[in-house]
Amino acid sequence: MLKALVDWYMGALSTGGYPLVGLLMAMESSIIPLPSEVVIPPAAHLAYQQKTMSLAGIVAAGTIGSWIGASVMYWAARWAGRPLLLRYGRYVLIPPEKVFGAERWARRFGSMGVFVARLLPVVRHLIGLPAGVVRMDYAKYSLYTVLGSCIWCAVLCWVGVAAGQDQQLMAGQLHRVSLWLGGAVLVLGGMYYFLVHRHMKADPADPSPD
Repeated sequence: MLKALVDWYMGALSTGGYPLVGLLMAMESSIIPLPSEVVIPPAAHLAYQQKTMSLAGIVAAGTIGSWIGASVMYWAARWAGRPLLLRYGRYVLIPPEKVFGAERWARRFGSMGVFVARLLPVVRHLIGLPAGVVRMDYAKYSLYTVLGSCIWCAVLCWVGVAAGQDQQLMAGQLHRVSLWLGGAVLVLGGMYYFLVHRHMKADPADPSPD
């Protein structure tokens, strides 16, 4: 099933190219639960194997798409405001707990948190919420978003090329797939716990988010 999914995406990339990468990364940077880890690496593999796209082009498309999605989150939060977001956010997969956690994380790391957030799972698509609510300077928000997204897309491109050279993985052999997935889960899980989860948890000394 995994191989069939990869084959479908590879076929879509052959015709969709950079716009498809940008569109999916825009979705990933909004409220849609589409991991960037399944968007950029396959595109990088295709570029490395068939030369139909360039790695630089994929990084650029992914970065632009991420900025568009992140901008949508920022302006939605800025225009809607915190009360409306807390009241209705749950209907678009943003419960109050996520809003509170993102605010605590942003409060701890400040404006540089936007840059760091683009390199971390979970919080990367949430950071636009507190940034919009507190009306962070949009030019600064965009700059940090673009820089962080560019680095993240470049890293994922490297992963795609490295994985593409693993013939057993590309053949869909279960044990090899398990090794790659297990390694990815450990790395991303560790990053999330040490750099995100601990800082998004409520501190007993914090004032009530209400």
